Amino acid sequence: MSDDTGVPYAAYIHPANPNSGPYGGTSFVIFPVSGAPCLIGLGVGTQGLAPDAAILGRPGHARKAQAICDWLNKKHGDGEQIAWAKHDPTRTDIAMPDALANAWDSYKNVFGRYGSVLYAVFRPTDDHAITAEGLKAFLDLLLEERGYLPLSASLPDSTAIKNEWFDHLMPSLGRETVAQLLSDRRFVVVQGPPGTGKTRMAIELLRNEYGGNGRSVQFHPNTTYEAFVGGLAPAPTKSELGLNFQPLHGFLMEAAIEAGNNSKPYLLHIDEINRADLSKVLGEAIFLFEARPEAPRQIHLQYDFGSPIRRTLSLPPNLHVLGTMNSADRSIAIVDVAVRRRFAFVSLWPQMNVVQKNGCDLMTRAFRDIVSIFVEHATDDAFNLVPGHSYFLEADEAKARQSLKVNLAPLLEEYLSQGYVGGFAEPIRSYLQWLRSL
Repeated sequence: MSDDTGVPYAAYIHPANPNSGPYGGTSFVIFPVSGAPCLIGLGVGTQGLAPDAAILGRPGHARKAQAICDWLNKKHGDGEQIAWAKHDPTRTDIAMPDALANAWDSYKNVFGRYGSVLYAVFRPTDDHAITAEGLKAFLDLLLEERGYLPLSASLPDSTAIKNEWFDHLMPSLGRETVAQLLSDRRFVVVQGPPGTGKTRMAIELLRNEYGGNGRSVQFHPNTTYEAFVGGLAPAPTKSELGLNFQPLHGFLMEAAIEAGNNSKPYLLHIDEINRADLSKVLGEAIFLFEARPEAPRQIHLQYDFGSPIRRTLSLPPNLHVLGTMNSADRSIAIVDVAVRRRFAFVSLWPQMNVVQKNGCDLMTRAFRDIVSIFVEHATDDAFNLVPGHSYFLEADEAKARQSLKVNLAPLLEEYLSQGYVGGFAEPIRSYLQWLRSL
């Protein structure tokens, strides 16, 4: 307990610190204030990161603190922010955002003194059960980082809380959610690591929610504006040359025509949408991708494409576009801001429940272990490379061993050779050694 600065607090600190005075490393801290519940948080001592530099500098610690805050806000915030986490706990030069500090004015003295060293905070409500959940989540996280596990009597409660906030590390995305988003926004991109079922979801949407009313196309680095929107293409003739060039509909024109033939929702699914240079492929047609335009939009074309397009293209309101995008593919064009503004982007993450339902015990262990490595050690960019659950869906254990060696191992070896997981190569190599031992 300390109030030397006029801001009293009680903290659990690393035992290597002195018994009094300033301390270093990370701590679980409670700030009592007048007229409001105590503020609960995690912070860095004013003496610096040591002796917890390894904990504070590991991406997984920040990632888990953010997941706890996301969970508290979604479950208990009732539309308000009751928890906040810094992206990088080691950045003690960065304070809590002014807007949030001002909104939590009961704690202005706390933030004025310690705002730059606090990296995760929870503002309790009047509900003591909610306060207890937040307190347990923060304290359990720090104790686990220090190698302490809950007593057996408390383990079920601790595990239940951890399972809840852990879901916010890789939130689930259901087909019904994407279908509703397509209905509201019309243009959607589902992105995610390899093997998460993005293409499968799109095909099931087309077959079920859209009753087969639509089509799938695939982009690649050589996809052009002429192939997607429309342009001149060689056509055979009886002339001496044997051919000439005529306007030919692209995938988008054909989808617009087919969607315009009836009022039923029509889905154009573009697989691997970011493998092409999307800005060039769309050209001026990007103007048409507005979910709710104030007035009907159309573009004028360079050639006469015949009835019903002629020289004007518009997208009927029942035409929906769903792109799927592999976030692990580093050889692809970057999707620029203009395109991102017109599409709603959602992420499809690997899901443990899918593996538990369809895999065997070996697959469940293999999935849990590789996800743990990425959660703990991967940077934000590398986190998008975590292998999806489709690599772990073999129910027969003998076949599972073979599948892990011939499907998962080559993917991880490619990550290593390309330098994608350079910051945590050794845990990946150790995991590969275990795969080879199966």
